[in-house]
Amino acid sequence: MVVLNTVRVWDLPTRLFHWSLAACFVGLVVSGQVGDAAMVWHFRLGYTALSLLLFRLVWGFLGGRWSRFSVFVWGPVAVWRYLQGRGTALQSVGHNPLGALSVLALLGFLLLQIATGLFSDDEIATTGPLAKMASSVWVGRATFYHSEVGKYILISLVFLHIAALVFYRVRRNQNLVRAMVVGDKEFATPFENARDDGRSRLVAGIVFLMCCALVAGVVQWAG
Repeated sequence: MVVLNTVRVWDLPTRLFHWSLAACFVGLVVSGQVGDAAMVWHFRLGYTALSLLLFRLVWGFLGGRWSRFSVFVWGPVAVWRYLQGRGTALQSVGHNPLGALSVLALLGFLLLQIATGLFSDDEIATTGPLAKMASSVWVGRATFYHSEVGKYILISLVFLHIAALVFYRVRRNQNLVRAMVVGDKEFATPFENARDDGRSRLVAGIVFLMCCALVAGVVQWAG
């Protein structure tokens, strides 16, 4: 009988970030499609998502072991070996090499989408807070990318992300969604637990509040 070891992989701040960002993404897509009065919430959700993304960038250096970029960002050789089925047990703890690419792509394109939104102007009723600080040419480019390109890239990435979760659940019997809810995974081999105590959660709360204050400060300064 194999004795499984329960390992805390995702600390609470990482899990809250993940699900909060997912909720913001849904809200942003819906409010963007509805338009009109819903654009007030579109901007609010955009500022919240930006605060979350800034937090995740910082938490990628300060967070629990398996949430850190230094642990889950793999090079091209590691990705290629994983695709060939020669991945290591360590790569199955947090984000595997393909999962890491997915996460980085989502973070990068979300940041780009929000950045272009800050500079967008639909020339009707909605203008990003930073639009007046850029030339009309760059505002036009930002607006086109934000409304005609970026959102479709993100929606595609999210569908790929969901498809990967289904694949791992059906074909490899790995419930990755549950792990992001409860924070734990079980392994035949013991691995180091991610730090997830009161002190680390307090630090995460302070970091997030600082990110919110930074975003709010930039928006108010631009206004």
